[in-house]
Amino acid sequence: MDIEKAITDRALVWINGSFDNDTKAAVQKLMETNPVELTDSFYRDLEFGTGGLRGIMGVGTNRMNKYTVGMATQGLANYLKMMFPDAKPVKMAISHDSRNNSRYFAQIVSEVLAANGFKVFLFDDLRPTPELSFAIRKLGCQSGVMVTASHNPKEYNGYKAYWDDGAQMIAPHDENVIKEVQKITSIDDVKWTGANENIVSIGAEIDLDYLNRIQALSLSPESIKRQKALKIVYTPLHGCGRKLVPDILARFGFENIHMVPEQAIADGNFPTVHSPNPEEHDALDMAIKLAEELHADLVMATDPDADRVGIAVRNHKNKMVLLNGNQTAALLFYYILNRWKELGKLKGNEFIVSTIVTTKLLSEIAESFGIEYYECLTGFKFIADVIRQNEGKKQYIVGGEESYGYLIGDFVRDKDAISACALIAETAAWMADAQKSLFDLLIEIYQKYGFFKEGLISVTRKGKTGAEEIQQMMVEYRNNPPLSINNSRVVKIKDYLLLSEKDVLTGEKKGIILPKSNVLQFILEDGSIISVRPSGTEPKIKFYFGVRDTLANKSDFELVEHRLEEKIAGIIASMKLK
Repeated sequence: MDIEKAITDRALVWINGSFDNDTKAAVQKLMETNPVELTDSFYRDLEFGTGGLRGIMGVGTNRMNKYTVGMATQGLANYLKMMFPDAKPVKMAISHDSRNNSRYFAQIVSEVLAANGFKVFLFDDLRPTPELSFAIRKLGCQSGVMVTASHNPKEYNGYKAYWDDGAQMIAPHDENVIKEVQKITSIDDVKWTGANENIVSIGAEIDLDYLNRIQALSLSPESIKRQKALKIVYTPLHGCGRKLVPDILARFGFENIHMVPEQAIADGNFPTVHSPNPEEHDALDMAIKLAEELHADLVMATDPDADRVGIAVRNHKNKMVLLNGNQTAALLFYYILNRWKELGKLKGNEFIVSTIVTTKLLSEIAESFGIEYYECLTGFKFIADVIRQNEGKKQYIVGGEESYGYLIGDFVRDKDAISACALIAETAAWMADAQKSLFDLLIEIYQKYGFFKEGLISVTRKGKTGAEEIQQMMVEYRNNPPLSINNSRVVKIKDYLLLSEKDVLTGEKKGIILPKSNVLQFILEDGSIISVRPSGTEPKIKFYFGVRDTLANKSDFELVEHRLEEKIAGIIASMKLK
């Protein structure tokens, strides 16, 4: 098959079809002046990955635009009609973040759904992803859509599809929606307009119910009363958290909250950061600068759709230092389980959830409290699936993953930075009551359970050729796995695509009881764990590193940390990733 001809043919459909004139002109320009961009724009259709539909905004089948959003929505609508034949009408909740075109895309989604006879609850303004999940459950919807590209750069936008339990779609629904979308071969198959009276505006009343449920999660209100002057700096990074995070902190009783003013403005260009990703250090630079000026105790930053949070705390040298997602998870999990135990809330049927690439420290913490620990695939939709499977049988307490996402309580079924911010601040107040800091608590956890250190490298390969290169890397690792890494033998290989765990030393194999996923894990003789996973939402392959040591004395913290950092650097060098 002539690939170039196929791409040209697809582009010509857009030039000759029922598309608007601006779109036609933009495609024509690509054909005349930019063949590389033309190929990337048309070589495939946008697909639902681990985070739904996501891509660069622009014209083409592989771009986020009015037509790809409309066609995806029509496919979703067709599937929902089949799955909920007795729902008359099918109900949907729609929200969006602060990204460029997010409101526009949300309105297109709403209009297409309304034209299909659905009742649509559209938020009156930007709202965070977790509130969309909450609204689906609260309003008895069969599905929902959140228009966002999370932490991606400003060129991106996206589309997360949710099921009736408020969780992102998993198999078979995500795959079946893709099939329905693929049946929409023309924009003429889309019901674009009509029945806008089916669209209902929602807002303040859902905010109130949502915040009330979060407020009920508080475990140490007396500590907050005594520590209400705790100095907190918060930044929404130009996104959805700008209203609800300060509101929930105030409701919990905190009175000394300082928002970074330049980043409190909703702006899809994210003008003060390179990328609005709380995982990246420079995204928190302005907040840390303000915290040093104010001598604040805690910094928190949420991403544009406010489902993830990054934090900085003051260390023993009185300097603000960033914590990674694993460290924040350890603090939250330990605090919440500890308080549940102290308050007599543990009855013996509770559980927590994390993912295969998140720190093993969480399982150690769970075991020490006698709490059942579930491990699932990467992506919060799989954490939500564990909650769903145990609903009515066991009590979910908390879940989280290394990529800065946490969920306390089960009234939301996606990661929730609004509730996480509230509970992180409460943890700080609880420690302040004992004249200690969050950094003190982290060291205490390391002394008790072991010093766990994690690292992550993402290798980006753009466009069609990049996607092929990433897949070839996985083929090589699978067919020719390393015998040793950083002078330590590989003793176990877990292949989550083949659902097989192999003991390299004995040759013994056993199955893995999880859905299939293109992930490989190498466990070394020294206890180190290396996970390799292509991203489901971005053109990159991720390498996760987990190492551990003992921390006998608090004074040895920096020495042991340096030793673990050197071990991670040795693994990276051994795998020739830098």
